[in-house]
Amino acid sequence: MENVKSLSLDGVNSIEEKKLVGFRVVGGDIADFQEEIPKASMELAKRKNEIKHLVEPVKLIGAFKASETSEDDDGYWSCFEVHDFEDIPEGMVTLTIPAQKYAVLNFTGRASEIYRVYDQLHHWIDENGHKRTPDRWTLEIYSKWTENEDIVDLCDPIL
Repeated sequence: MENVKSLSLDGVNSIEEKKLVGFRVVGGDIADFQEEIPKASMELAKRKNEIKHLVEPVKLIGAFKASETSEDDDGYWSCFEVHDFEDIPEGMVTLTIPAQKYAVLNFTGRASEIYRVYDQLHHWIDENGHKRTPDRWTLEIYSKWTENEDIVDLCDPIL
């Protein structure tokens, strides 16, 4: 994992309900997602001024379910959090993530390496007596995202 600059475990956090507005990326294998998610994120960043009621316009949030529970949940959502849904821009979607408890790992490095880091987070969850809930929403909360480096909190849902 030559593109991982830093990992630190934040432990267990409760995250309140989040209302998200952005783009949904659907279909394909991991290579397709690695290509399409950055495109969706950059397009979203260009259009964020169209989104009303932004909570933190510098924090991009990715959401997905590790185990698909329905066709409606398939894919990856690249979004910004909003206080309320109003006048959703053309081509964008809404998603409400219920309040949930998460194991959180802080990651600094290239987005293409994130999927490999989840193994370490899953190992910590098991070692510390928590149970993963892959049928609930996983969150990736980006405080920085560029072509060469991302700073992201990987939030894996647990019981």
